[in-house]
Formats: sequence, C-alpha cells, structure tokens
Amino acid sequence: MKWDKFTIKTTTQAEDLIGAMLMELGIEGVEIENNVPLTKEDQADMFIDFLPELAPDDGVSFVSFYLESGVSHDALLAQVKEGIQWQRQFADVGEGSIHSSETQDVDWMNNWKEFFHSFTIEDIVIKPTWEEWKEEDRDKVLIEIDPGVSFGTGKHETTQLCIRELSRHIRGREGLNVLDIGCGSGILSIAALKLGAASVVGTDIDENCMSSARENMRVNRLTDDLFRFYKGNLLDDSKLRETVGEACYDIVAANILAEVIVPMAPVVYSCLKPGGTFISSGIIDFKEEEVKAAIEACGMRVQKVAHQGEWVGITAIKE
Repeated sequence: MKWDKFTIKTTTQAEDLIGAMLMELGIEGVEIENNVPLTKEDQADMFIDFLPELAPDDGVSFVSFYLESGVSHDALLAQVKEGIQWQRQFADVGEGSIHSSETQDVDWMNNWKEFFHSFTIEDIVIKPTWEEWKEEDRDKVLIEIDPGVSFGTGKHETTQLCIRELSRHIRGREGLNVLDIGCGSGILSIAALKLGAASVVGTDIDENCMSSARENMRVNRLTDDLFRFYKGNLLDDSKLRETVGEACYDIVAANILAEVIVPMAPVVYSCLKPGGTFISSGIIDFKEEEVKAAIEACGMRVQKVAHQGEWVGITAIKE
C-alpha cells in the first residue's frame, strides 16, 4: 500500500507542540527526526548495541506523518498549516514548511535478509536459516542463525572478535561453563556450545532476545539442558546476579558497549572462577585504554588485545 508522506521542517523547541497538534487533528504515527543527543535514560530504553553518530544539533527538527495515497488531503493539510501558524504564538516553529513525498509499506523485519548470506570465521560457518548448507562446508563447525529483531548475525566485527577468542579458549577443553552477557540473538552462546562448552547462561535486557536466542538454539539442535537465558541487567539486579551465580564460570563473554563493560567489570570478576577468562568486545578503538583500565582495576589481567576495523576485542584472565 502506498502512502503520502508529509514532513514539516520546524525546530526542536516546537516539535512536541507540532506533534500534539497533528494528533489532535486525528493524525497518528507521528515521526520526529533531529540531532539532539540521547540522554542516558533514552539510551537505556533503546535495545540497540551501537548508537549512530549524529551531526551536531542545529536546532532543526523534521516532523513527519503519513496519509493514504490516492485520496485528497487538501482540507486536512489546510488545517495543519493553520495549526503551524497558530503555534507561532507559543514557540519558534522555524520555517514551518511542509514537504510531500510518496512511500510504501516495507517489511523491515524481513527485507534485511537480502543482505545476510553465509560466511566463515576461520573454520566456522555462519549460515542464515533460509540458505542451504554448502557441500564444501560440511567439514566446518556450523552455526545457523536468524536474529530477527535481536543483534547478532556474526557479521559485525565485534562478534567475530569474540567468536575467534571463544574458539581459542574452548576447543580441546571439557566441562566449561560460559556466561554470555548481552546475549542478543544467542550467537555467542551457540558458538560456545558448538565449540565444546558444557553449558551456557545468557542474559539480556531485551525480552525479544529471550525468544530469539531460544529459537536459534532449537534451530541449531541444541537441547534445553545445555542453556538458560534470563532477562535483566546484571549491573543493578541483585536477584539476577544471585540466579546467575558467582565464581562458577570458566568464561564470561560480553559483546556490548564500552560504556557498559566498564561498570560491568566487577560483576564479571565475581562471576568468573579463579583463572577464568573474560572475552569482551563492542569496544570502539578510542575506548580501549578506558576498558583495559577498568578490567585491570578489578583484579583481572589483560592477556590479549585484538583489533578489527575500528573495533577492539579484549581478553583478560581472573588472577
């Protein structure tokens, strides 16, 4: 179905007033775009792993709304224009112009599949569920993944850094217990089990990740006795920390932002067995020293630092 998109160029000062005015006119689904930096509270409510780099805030805001295409909207648009002029009594609405364009419904949940294809990380094949397993890859470790709304196809540099380290620390060892903090789609948990870990526990703040990770476990024919996933934040949820357990993990993996790894380091330390390994990534290069310092301050020793593109992976040992 096609839609007419109308975008009002206004100011960040007036965007909420404009949005409220549109809803009073019966227009639903208002979209606001600006370059205002996100607050920590906003970031906490957004289940994304890597925040976009925004241009400097110039005070300009674009408020968009959608109306069914092929129908005259002259009367409604006239009311919108009147509403914009009326708002000038209370706030600087800026230019107040209305730009129109045409768009259509897009299946965002599935269209990304066009760009996700099988690939390898050393001798590990990561394959989307909708592709066939190639004959030439049959001797490799297979991970099938359908991330859905969760982060983690394995394509991102940070995930690849973690998988390489999991491979290095798990292969040839038996009975290892792994904790996956910020498990997302469950790809690191799956990799750990496929590489030979005895069990995994995963945590994430997003409820969607719970269903996604469990479904991906089933896709990879990994039985329920091998894994447990919990929704929650280990940083501030003492009950979750008690459930997850202390000093009982051989490996803790965390592919999350540096801003989370730094305060999370003491929690990681408490979860690891003596001599256990902490595998972390999601660290942009200019945050490397800050993360290393936080890890070492907890009593862990940095063993290895790896780089891929602008991202950093840090592996440390609990002394």
